[in-house]
Amino acid sequence: MTATALAAKVGLTVAPCHRRLRDLETSGVIRGYKADIDPAAVGLGFEAIVFVTLRQVDRSTMEIFENRVADNPNIVEAQRLFGSPDYLLKVIAEDLPGYQRFYDAELTSLPGVERLTSTLVMKNIKSNAGPPL
Repeated sequence: MTATALAAKVGLTVAPCHRRLRDLETSGVIRGYKADIDPAAVGLGFEAIVFVTLRQVDRSTMEIFENRVADNPNIVEAQRLFGSPDYLLKVIAEDLPGYQRFYDAELTSLPGVERLTSTLVMKNIKSNAGPPL
């Protein structure tokens, strides 16, 4: 939404709306802006949710694991969980054979991995939703 449209929606003129947006950006409430790209439109229409259990959960293993996950462009979301499993990863690939290659080459080589469990995504109902405002 443009700043002009936002200003009209919240009942402000454009200048104060811009000022408030800048304040929200500066304070870190608004963390940034990004293009919402449809993965299927760029040849990455296959998604899997991967649950990861580590062999040992120590600071060094977690740090190396998390850095490798963060650096991998096919892992588009990653959460560390309480309990078991230890992590949840959202992975995109071009198709099932592409995912299988990624699984064999990348996921199995992540440090400290004891178990990987994949669930294939049938359909996205809701994604990239921000917090309720």
